[in-house]
Amino acid sequence: MAVDAPTLGELLAELTRPGELYERLPQNRVRCYACGHRCLILDGRDGICRVRFNRGGTLYVPWGYFAGVQCDPIEKKPFFHVLPGSLAMSFGMLGCDLHCGYCQNWVTSQALRDPISGVPPSPMTPAQFVELAVRYGARTVTSTYNEPLITSEWAVEVFRHARQRGLHTSYVSNGNATAEVLDYLRPWVDFYKIDLKSFNDRHYRELGGTLDRILDGIRMVHAKGFWLEVVTLLVPGFNDSDDEIRQMARFLANISPDIPWHCTAFHPDYKMTDRDATPAATLMRACEIGREEGLHFVYAGNLPGRVGNWENTICPDCGELLVERRGFRVTGYHLLPGGLCPNCHRRIPGFWDERCFVEHDQT
Repeated sequence: MAVDAPTLGELLAELTRPGELYERLPQNRVRCYACGHRCLILDGRDGICRVRFNRGGTLYVPWGYFAGVQCDPIEKKPFFHVLPGSLAMSFGMLGCDLHCGYCQNWVTSQALRDPISGVPPSPMTPAQFVELAVRYGARTVTSTYNEPLITSEWAVEVFRHARQRGLHTSYVSNGNATAEVLDYLRPWVDFYKIDLKSFNDRHYRELGGTLDRILDGIRMVHAKGFWLEVVTLLVPGFNDSDDEIRQMARFLANISPDIPWHCTAFHPDYKMTDRDATPAATLMRACEIGREEGLHFVYAGNLPGRVGNWENTICPDCGELLVERRGFRVTGYHLLPGGLCPNCHRRIPGFWDERCFVEHDQT
């Protein structure tokens, strides 16, 4: 008699271990604080993310597998003020605490929520993954593809091994964080990218979150000393009005004018195929608004060669061209050691190492 193959849920249930980011409550309940939902999870149930679940009063969390591994330029994350021209070895697991209709990583993020999504998990140890990163010449390892906050225990285990090999570490996140998870991550995460998807709470609720939680997440990440860059995917008819763009830029500038803000182009994907891709003019207008609101470093992404000077890093004091880019490729690096402008000697905030550009250019 044939035995049915295990479902994805059954496979993932085996690839778990007791978590750390939760508290035990009476009647075998638990409160998870890996993300801003702070799910109260009854015995036998799972959280909103579908991959953290309560069994007998213990919260079990994803462990021991990867659902995606890729080596990319760090500019693809995107980080523009971190080791330009270097490589980042990225990994993801399965699941997300949001359900964005335009998600470009929906195959991994919407596993267990959408029956058409999901990829088989591939068991691999942290040491094996980090060895792969070293072999490819990566300087950074990145938790991405799904929402890393909900798999933070595994990410920290990977990052422990990465630090032992002298690698940097980073998160690519939706920002729906708690103070507890950020304190847990702070010793192990260097660079943190957050998606600011809208400045409209109704729109955020359509995606499965709330605006206030994301704004609090951005504030906390910056205050706790992570290197922070923020991305807004501009979706026609959803978040691309001048007023909403201005509100986002003003919010970031009030935290720090030195936060790099990436305004990137949407393309129809997943459940949002009812609108056109973002035109270059929208990205350039958003960048201009960002500068008007006081941000020093605003970038246009996903349309290489079509957005003028908005792919490059420019000195905000003297206008000197500092880092030239086309898409994810660094084509020129002009900063002095220490990240100084060669013209006016202003220090540009970030993590700079001219060796990265030289090494990448020679490969």
